[in-house]
Amino acid sequence: MHDKKIVVLGVGNILEKDDGIGVYATSYLDANFTCKPEVQFINGGVEGINLLNTFLDNDQIIILDTIMLDDEPGSIYNIPSHELSGLGVNSGGAHEVGVLQVLEIIELLGHEMPESNIIGIVPEQVTFEMGLSECLHVRFENYINTVIHYLEACGIETIANEESNSLKRIIQHFQHPELLRL
Repeated sequence: MHDKKIVVLGVGNILEKDDGIGVYATSYLDANFTCKPEVQFINGGVEGINLLNTFLDNDQIIILDTIMLDDEPGSIYNIPSHELSGLGVNSGGAHEVGVLQVLEIIELLGHEMPESNIIGIVPEQVTFEMGLSECLHVRFENYINTVIHYLEACGIETIANEESNSLKRIIQHFQHPELLRL
């Protein structure tokens, strides 16, 4: 049985098309699955340094985000965070101080590093627009399945909820939160 505090953390900017996939994926998982033992789903968006306590207060962080690698859009990677230095993951821009910089700050402060990895997907379009490119729409189910398989490899049972919310509904929720409740 687990006594670890585990978080799935979605980061990215939903105003920059594919860059928001981590946020959408975390919301989708939270709306459609129950985990045993419990996993906390957090949408970190572009919070950057404000996520410091999330990292300090938990034992394992699974980061969902885009990853800028020279590969075809929609390619999915699962990489331990200590191997990510310099790979262009959440390294700034709208994220300001990114998740990797938060991990570096924890190390510099001498705190114990949480077990962490990124399940990243190569974006097709990072433009000022909400939603996802057609490529990432097509690869979304594969991305979700990759996260579920990783959770299960960590000993976490994922159970699909009876009622499900589609990716379209999740994106609509972010576009018009006042109209839709998940």
